[in-house]
Amino acid sequence: MKMGIAMLVLGYVLSQFYRAFLAVLAPVLGREVGAGPDDLAISSGLWFLAFAAMQLPVGWALDTLGPRRTAAWLLAIAGGGGALVFALATAPWHIHLSMVLIGIGCSPVLMASYYIFGRLFPVAVFATLAGAIIGFGTLGNIAGAWPLAWAAETFGWRETVGVLGVLTLINGLAILRLVQDPPAAEGDENGERGSLMDVLRIPAIWLIMPLLFVNYAPAAGLRGLWVGPYYEAVYAADSIAIGHVTLVMAFAMVVGSFAYGPLDRVFGTRKGVVLAGNLLGGACLLALWWSPAAGFWPSAVLLAAVSLLGVSFPLLMAHGRSFFPPHLLGRGVTLLNMFSIGGVGVLQVVSRRVYEVAPASPAEAPYGAIFLFFGLLLLAGCAVYAFSRDRMD
Repeated sequence: MKMGIAMLVLGYVLSQFYRAFLAVLAPVLGREVGAGPDDLAISSGLWFLAFAAMQLPVGWALDTLGPRRTAAWLLAIAGGGGALVFALATAPWHIHLSMVLIGIGCSPVLMASYYIFGRLFPVAVFATLAGAIIGFGTLGNIAGAWPLAWAAETFGWRETVGVLGVLTLINGLAILRLVQDPPAAEGDENGERGSLMDVLRIPAIWLIMPLLFVNYAPAAGLRGLWVGPYYEAVYAADSIAIGHVTLVMAFAMVVGSFAYGPLDRVFGTRKGVVLAGNLLGGACLLALWWSPAAGFWPSAVLLAAVSLLGVSFPLLMAHGRSFFPPHLLGRGVTLLNMFSIGGVGVLQVVSRRVYEVAPASPAEAPYGAIFLFFGLLLLAGCAVYAFSRDRMD
């Protein structure tokens, strides 16, 4: 099982890479494929929407088929195939199609890991394990920063993405070979396996889901797309310089993922840690809105802070997971994940509209509007979450 979990972690590394690599490739995709920032906003949003749309069938598959087959086939066929389509793209709609396929392929990997953790490990360490896999997986975020920029400059972006497509296919086959499915859950007291409606009847999760919908969107949206056009327009940065900024953001996300996990046991509260982190993240976004042209590195520091504070997802998942009985675990965690990833997808597409309607001059004006948009949404999510019921295992 150790090797199986390692292959799932590698799959999540690829998932993190694919959701973030458009920012670095934005200049070359604009020149060679004709995909501008608005096109890439659609492509990025489609990745998250496809990922989110798959969460309900993935939840059913985890509870019914198990994590091994669910993760392996989707990652190998849709994920690997989508990356190869991307490498051959000649028009913006090819990028859209490839990102949909890659989103489908990546959709089961993290939840397959969480399903195994929830079934085989003590509930008290779920948040720590959930944060650890995201921390390790965020290495893909790092790979999608300066290393990707270097590889694209050295070997060509098509060749680089093509090789990653082959690696994704191999990773899916390794999951099929090495992952072991946990024993099936026994059901409730009547022997019923439950349904999505049983999950939705748990009132405690309804005050958690609004913050899940918005909390990851600023970090993922800025790191995965907007930081590239922002630095190109405001600071005349090239791909290498953008790679340096995204690398700082990626390291911040790694640190945040590992830090959030055990903090609930340190402070004796999940709700308090999540609320404090997201309020601070909202404050950083408002600072970026107030001064969107503060300077190359001051802006990078604030973006890194948004990235570090915006990865409370593992702790939010642990908060929601604490209300699910074993036979509803797969459907429960995938429903929460659907809200989180779906929120990124929806808000990424809406952020394109914000970019279009904002004043075009000065150059930083449309990006200031995007920072304000994300910041206000994050604070609104915190306002609802403040009324949720705290729960420790």
